[in-house]
Amino acid sequence: MNIALMVIVAFLASILIGLIFYNLSIHRKIKGLSNTSEKIANLRILQDFMDTIAQETSVENKIRIINDILIEKYENIKYSTIVVFNGAEYILKASNTDERLWDNMKNLHTDPIFQESIKTATPKYITINSPEEKLAYQKVETSRAKSAMFFPLYIDNIYIGYWIIESNEPNAFDNMDTNILEIIRENIIGVLKTITYQNTLENIYRVDKTTGLNSAEYIYGKGKLSINRYGKSTVCMFIINNIEAINETYGRKAGTQIIINVANNVKSNIISDYVFVRYMGPKFAIVFSGLEIETAVETVTKIKQDIENVRLVITNKKNKKEIHVCPKTNFVLGTYYKGTGIEEVTKKLEEYLDNADKTESTINYV
Repeated sequence: MNIALMVIVAFLASILIGLIFYNLSIHRKIKGLSNTSEKIANLRILQDFMDTIAQETSVENKIRIINDILIEKYENIKYSTIVVFNGAEYILKASNTDERLWDNMKNLHTDPIFQESIKTATPKYITINSPEEKLAYQKVETSRAKSAMFFPLYIDNIYIGYWIIESNEPNAFDNMDTNILEIIRENIIGVLKTITYQNTLENIYRVDKTTGLNSAEYIYGKGKLSINRYGKSTVCMFIINNIEAINETYGRKAGTQIIINVANNVKSNIISDYVFVRYMGPKFAIVFSGLEIETAVETVTKIKQDIENVRLVITNKKNKKEIHVCPKTNFVLGTYYKGTGIEEVTKKLEEYLDNADKTESTINYV
């Protein structure tokens, strides 16, 4: 009987041990699945970052979108703030904190608790251990955040600002995957680096003092944002062929007035959706956003006729007779497809006008 009981106990013990190992195996698999799920979620977030970079929207909006993604996707992150140093001052680019806190949030670089982090380019994690404590950098609303992680941002070893995430729970980031946070930081830096070039392009244009029109660079920056709302657009470039002759015969003042009159005439004949710039000298460009060439040519024909009906009346000082000076133009059209280089289209159009006969005065296509 004792032997039989011992056999049964041994058998049950072996089953129990087997169950323990089985449970451990299941636990590891579940943990593995959890980690896999987390990695997939993080990859999706990084993909959202990349999609944001590719969006046809302003630089400022891209940074705000990225910040919103962080807050939305990570439950631990209650607040997220991105601050960038532009060489002269610190600018708060994105934050979901109350506006009353923004002055404090954009001056965290002055707080001693973060200065070592900035100097060494390493993250700084701070949290409270008891309800009576507050985070050292907080000046107001001490109950708002109870843990925070500060990330200095560097581009090519040059300090350009910081990213700080906060939670209203103590120890909120204790178990958060720091590798993922580092990857996110690198992606924020990548976005800032990419959009720095976009920001330069968006703001490099100037306003021509003579006509009040934007310069050619506007097409490739801010103008492109509105142009790219459509899949296909028509780009038109035209030149005042006889501007040199007008300058030589009647003086530069007359030539300048012709340019002004032409610009004003075109402005009054196109809608605000179209982008009209002074391209260079006597050359102008119009982008008919969303129009096929076949449709745009009707508008261009009218514009050409109206321009060449512009009259500048000059009185001859000797005989007091009036002289009517008219511009002569040459037009060329091309198609721009969203996602391709619009500068390649304008380059071809410009080359055509530069190589065309000075007496040519038609509407051409390339």
